[in-house]
Amino acid sequence: MNIQLSEHFTCGKLLRFTFPSIIMMVFSSIYGVVDGIFVSNFAGKTAFAAINLIMPYIMIFGALGIMVGTGGTALVSMIMGTGDKKRANEVFSLLISALVIGGIAMSAVALLLLRPAAILLGAEGEMIDACVSYGRCTLPALTALLLQNAFQSFCVAAEKPNLGLGLTVAAGIANIILDALFVGVFGWGLEGAAVATAISQCVGGILPLVYFALPNKSLLRLCKTKFDGSALLRTCTNGSSELMSNISLSLVSMLYNFQLMEFAGEDGVAAYGVIMYVNFIFVAVFLGYAIGVAPIIGYHYGAENHPELKSLLCKSLMIVGTMAIILTALAELLAAPLSGIFVSYDKSLYDMTLRAFMIYSLSFLLCGFNIFGSSFFTALNNGLISALISFLRTLVFQAAAVMLLPMLLELDGIWYSIIVAELAALVLTAFFTVKYRTRYHYA
Repeated sequence: MNIQLSEHFTCGKLLRFTFPSIIMMVFSSIYGVVDGIFVSNFAGKTAFAAINLIMPYIMIFGALGIMVGTGGTALVSMIMGTGDKKRANEVFSLLISALVIGGIAMSAVALLLLRPAAILLGAEGEMIDACVSYGRCTLPALTALLLQNAFQSFCVAAEKPNLGLGLTVAAGIANIILDALFVGVFGWGLEGAAVATAISQCVGGILPLVYFALPNKSLLRLCKTKFDGSALLRTCTNGSSELMSNISLSLVSMLYNFQLMEFAGEDGVAAYGVIMYVNFIFVAVFLGYAIGVAPIIGYHYGAENHPELKSLLCKSLMIVGTMAIILTALAELLAAPLSGIFVSYDKSLYDMTLRAFMIYSLSFLLCGFNIFGSSFFTALNNGLISALISFLRTLVFQAAAVMLLPMLLELDGIWYSIIVAELAALVLTAFFTVKYRTRYHYA
């Protein structure tokens, strides 16, 4: 039986409703990891380092889909909470149309700037060509990536979280099979992994577009719409925190790579790549929960159901705290085998990766609260506070830490940077949560 946004949520019901979103995000991260495993083991650490060097550039453009998905879901859910379903569908259709147009334009721009970006990010010699090859194969599918990112949130708002999960699983399976075929069997190396990724993004982005364009049993459907600057602005404001978070993550990744090239060279970039791939899987649990619970919060905020809003906050903090303890313990236990999957062929690189992973994993105790806190304010349609938390957490605090700590701790300082940044962000998130408790009536 489908769980509706308007229901009262116990902890069990919250977990059941958000579970598809959590699995969706985890699975999405896993099939990204498969790319890294195949490239590292079949094409070598130079190709693997090249992907990690150019990936932040690609993800900056892809962040638009996350912004529209999260910000648009908050707005659409709130409108549905007021009972105006026709208006909700019109706004939904406007946002999807804007994504398609914006995706095509950004794809062209990203391709034009690809080689200069690779050089600017520090690529040299063979790595420049590898970065360009990977980008030329993946960027034509940028529009599909934007749609995939957006529909992961909109499927939840449509009370179809299982649809989002199914589409993500389908895209993931396609990517894994094609990686094995293109890289493992045909030996196409870096380009094979890139083509596999592009095709899988089309599966995850185009199929839901067809579903919502046809008659369906969900709360949302693509329909005739018109330009609404206010709705677009509100969506961008609501989702600015997620946009800022993803852009900041990309910029900070570039900064990490610069520092690692100085302190550890190509091996440092490769080690950081392993950590980022595995980190995506663990953090995906928190992101999935945030995506899953946001439409519920937005709906009850729009319906002015203050007791349920308070209940959702309290239960979410308990759930996130439990997840944080479990995931940190799991990450520490699995650090050695996970590092070995990627770089067991190089002993010194493996040792560096293992130590880095053991340190970095401690951040999982903190980051879940910050991710939920930012998402909570997005769902309340307070994009400014949400963006401020994300901006300081993912850019300012991390950038400051990764620049300063290596002066004291050298290479270890780079790995400890994330812990210091998350701790500072947790203090900030707690401050805003307490400050706005009476305005939104969740006290």
